[in-house]
Amino acid sequence: MRQPRSTQQHSPSPRPAAPSLSARRFGARCLSAVLIALLPALAGSPALAQTTDTVSVLVNHARVVRLPTTTGTVVVGNPSIADVAVQKNGNLVITGKAYGLTNLIALDPGGNIIAESKIRVDAPSDAIIVVQRGLDRESYSCTPKCQPTISLGDSKQFFEDAGGQTERRNALAQK
Repeated sequence: MRQPRSTQQHSPSPRPAAPSLSARRFGARCLSAVLIALLPALAGSPALAQTTDTVSVLVNHARVVRLPTTTGTVVVGNPSIADVAVQKNGNLVITGKAYGLTNLIALDPGGNIIAESKIRVDAPSDAIIVVQRGLDRESYSCTPKCQPTISLGDSKQFFEDAGGQTERRNALAQK
């Protein structure tokens, strides 16, 4: 047998209760953490954060990031994916060498980790045309006219031919 529904209505309280002191402190801590995490972006220059952030760079391109002021040593997990060069004033130049993901660790002079970041090296997507000829692949840079360019993954013959031409041209330019 069904029970009759209650016809009582709850009256809304006139004012919600004020948050407790611990809830306000928690909210302030959360806001502080968000602001600290966003500080490099708000400052206008990329920086290595205390947490594990990801820095993206294109293969054969460079990107400048700022190191913490107390950095003594910089370690790259896989230097064949990304290379780094420490510059003056705490600047670090990251150059994408090959597609992939690696990490970068900044240590203070005492050997303590002060910052860590992932480095993701991606392929450029602008103006690169890939021609697939059976199993052989060729890449062309079309800016604005299409010219052969070497990219990771190209067939061995195409890579060697285009790379050889580039080397010979660069040698002539240095004479």
